[in-house]
Amino acid sequence: MKAPSGPLDGVTVLDLTEFIFGPYATQTMGDLGADVIKVENPGGDRQRTGSRFAKNEDMGATFMAMNRNKRSVIMDLKSDEGRARLRKLIPKAQVFIHNVRADAMARLGFGYEEVAKINPSIVYVHCVGYGAGGPYAGRQAFDDLVQAASGASDLLPRVDGGEMRLLPTFVADKVSSLHALYATLAALFHRERTGEGQFVEVPMFESFTHFTMLEHLYGETFMPVQGRIGHTPALANDRRPLKTKDGYIAIQPVSRAASAKFLELGGIPNAYESDRFVNAPKGQRVAVYYEMLREAALKHTTDEWMTLGDENRIPIMRANTLNDVLEDPHLKAVNFFQTREHPTEGKWRAMKPPIHFSKTPASIRRDPPRPGADQKDFDQS
Repeated sequence: MKAPSGPLDGVTVLDLTEFIFGPYATQTMGDLGADVIKVENPGGDRQRTGSRFAKNEDMGATFMAMNRNKRSVIMDLKSDEGRARLRKLIPKAQVFIHNVRADAMARLGFGYEEVAKINPSIVYVHCVGYGAGGPYAGRQAFDDLVQAASGASDLLPRVDGGEMRLLPTFVADKVSSLHALYATLAALFHRERTGEGQFVEVPMFESFTHFTMLEHLYGETFMPVQGRIGHTPALANDRRPLKTKDGYIAIQPVSRAASAKFLELGGIPNAYESDRFVNAPKGQRVAVYYEMLREAALKHTTDEWMTLGDENRIPIMRANTLNDVLEDPHLKAVNFFQTREHPTEGKWRAMKPPIHFSKTPASIRRDPPRPGADQKDFDQS
C-alpha cells in the first residue's frame, strides 16, 4: 500500500523564485507534496549567501529555512542551451512561478504567452512588486519598500509617538508569499475542474496593503468618513505583555467578568467597584484599568498564571522571548522544531509543516539542496 502523501502529490512546480517572496510559497507547496524544481541561475538563489552560520557559504540560515522539499537544477537562461532545457520541462509541469520582472522574463522568452504556447494548461504565477495597472508597475520591490508604502511603517509611531520605522521581521515578503500560495492553489483547483490554465499576478504591495489595512481602515471604512483611520484597540499603547514574578504573560479577557476575576486573582478584588476605579478622573479609567492589570500580574509566576487562566477560563498565555520559543512546552509536545541531518551542513533545525491533514499529510521529504544538487536528474531528461 502506498504511503499517504500530501494533497499536492503529482503536481510539478517549476520554481524560478529567489529571496523570500516566492520561495516561502513554493516550500509550502513542497511540504504539501508537490515536486518543486528550483531552477537557479549559475550564481544560485541570491538568498543562499544572505546569512551567516553555515558550513557552506551557499547554504545560509535564511535559505535553509525556505527551501526544503525542493530539487535544485542550474540553468543559464541567458544561453540557448539553458532556455532549451527549461522549455523541455514546461510540458511536464502544472505550475510555473517566478519573481523576475515581466520585461526581463519576456526577453528570456518565458513570458506567459510563450509558456502557455508550450503548455496551455499551465498555472503561471508572477510574484511581482506592484500590480501591472498602476504607475509603480515595473519598479523594484523589497520588504522594506513595501512596508513603507503600505503604511506599516506608520503603525509603531501611532503607538509610541516615535519616528516611522519598519516592523522587525520580513513580514511583507512572508504575507505576500502566502497570498501567492492560495492564489496558486485556487488556480490549480480551476485547472482541475476545467483543464484551463491561466496567468496569475500576485502584487506584493497590494497583497500586504490588503493585510495591513483590514482593521486599520477603521473610520475610513465608511463614506462619508465616520472616524479616524487606524484601529484604536490594536494601536493602544498599553497593548503589550504584562510582567509577572519571573517573566511575562499576555492576557485578553473576553468580558468584564473575566477582567475582574484576573484582578481578583492578582490581589485586587472588586476592582470595578473600588474608589480607585470609580473615582478616577474623567477619561482616565482605561489608564487605571491597565495600571491594575500590571499590578495584578506581578502577584504570580508565569506558570502559575497559565494554570490560573486555565482553571478560571481567562485567556492567558506566556509571552516568550525568541529563545524561549525553542523551549515552549506546547511546541516541544507537537515536535514543531525538528532536528534533521543535512548531507553537507550536518544537524539543522527545521520547523515542521504547521497544517494537519487527516488523509494527505504534509511532510519534510527533502532537505534544502546545494546549488544544482539534482542536476543529474535533469541532464538525463
